[in-house]
Amino acid sequence: MFDIDRWNEIWNALAKNKVRSLLTAFGVFWGIFMLIVMAGSGKGLQNGVSEGIAKFAANSAFFWAEQTSEPYKGFKRGRNWHMDWEDLQYLKDKVPEIEYITPKNFTGRFGNGSNVIRGKKNGTFNVKGDYPDYVKIDPATVLKGRWINDLDIRDKRKVCVIGEKVFESLFEPKEDPLGQYLKISGVYYQVVGLIRAETQININGRTEESISLPFSTMLQTYNMGNQVHFLAITAKKGVPVSVVEDKVKEFIKKKHSIAPTDMQALNSVNIEKEFKQMSGLFLGIQILTWIVGIGTLMAGVIGVSNIMLVIIKERTKEIGVQRAIGATPRVIIGQIMLESVVLTTVAGYIGLSMGVGLLELVNRIIESAPTKSGDRAFFAHPEVSLTVAVSALVVLIIAGLFAGMIPASRAIQIKPIDALREE
Repeated sequence: MFDIDRWNEIWNALAKNKVRSLLTAFGVFWGIFMLIVMAGSGKGLQNGVSEGIAKFAANSAFFWAEQTSEPYKGFKRGRNWHMDWEDLQYLKDKVPEIEYITPKNFTGRFGNGSNVIRGKKNGTFNVKGDYPDYVKIDPATVLKGRWINDLDIRDKRKVCVIGEKVFESLFEPKEDPLGQYLKISGVYYQVVGLIRAETQININGRTEESISLPFSTMLQTYNMGNQVHFLAITAKKGVPVSVVEDKVKEFIKKKHSIAPTDMQALNSVNIEKEFKQMSGLFLGIQILTWIVGIGTLMAGVIGVSNIMLVIIKERTKEIGVQRAIGATPRVIIGQIMLESVVLTTVAGYIGLSMGVGLLELVNRIIESAPTKSGDRAFFAHPEVSLTVAVSALVVLIIAGLFAGMIPASRAIQIKPIDALREE
């Protein structure tokens, strides 16, 4: 392995036709380069999405009412119905596996007109009715003031908590919004908090562009009676969300006289299931990346093998001389395969280094790029792990060995007497 003469022979063989060697090596270089770039890009996409949902409660489910699709207990098909405030205590009593349960109502943006006014400034924003426990499901950072509390709910206070985009639109950059009043659809509310969203999950409008009112205040102000538009529930630790989801549907349907077999009347989203599907998607992306990358790499390796066959033909007489003076088949095979491994490993290592370098450059560009408040990238920290890098090097070595196997077997089939006669 450390015979200087052997390494000189390898160098001379590869340097004899530099253009051919470079073009052959490029196939291996490009294959490993693409493998690293695609693997790193897939990881960057996964990191971006994961960072955007990491703090969201994975053990949660959300429910909302739709028209019934089956007649039941004298009610016709297509009946409009809604959940109500009393359902919260009812479900707490019936489903002990529930950890948090919180309602959420919406008023929408009222078409294209502005629905929020402050002095000479105005804007169109989502207005939501929230409960104190909602931030335990979809967390938010309180930048100033506070979040909605139990006293706000009990006393139906006319207060509100605003998102960052609302603040940017209605206030000056250094102005303190706390204690100021906003006129929302004709009613004045005092600002008690400024929040920043911790997740990218959008529940009927981005948190940054929303104004949250106490849930009870919204019911009274907008004459909603006791209806609930949206119900968010989390399961206790160790309990699958699907168990809670099924029980909630069963009891809500029973309470509101909906057919047990009606699959349309009460819709839901199981966040735990969605997260698992997302994990499966990223696993699929990783597998596809390796399939495409290794396929591209193999194309380069085949090119190396073909070129080595050409080199063997050109060196027929040289191999014959080596055999005639006592070189064993093992020596010939070792030399040919070592040449192949050196060519693929050097080309692949350069491709690996350049791929990692490109990912690092992209990462620095992303980190240095200015971002607006509340905005989060869907692509972050593109990188390859040490495991991927080591695996790529192992693939390179194995590929080099395979690339040299056929030329080596062809070389030892050359008979010394025939080789010496070759011109």
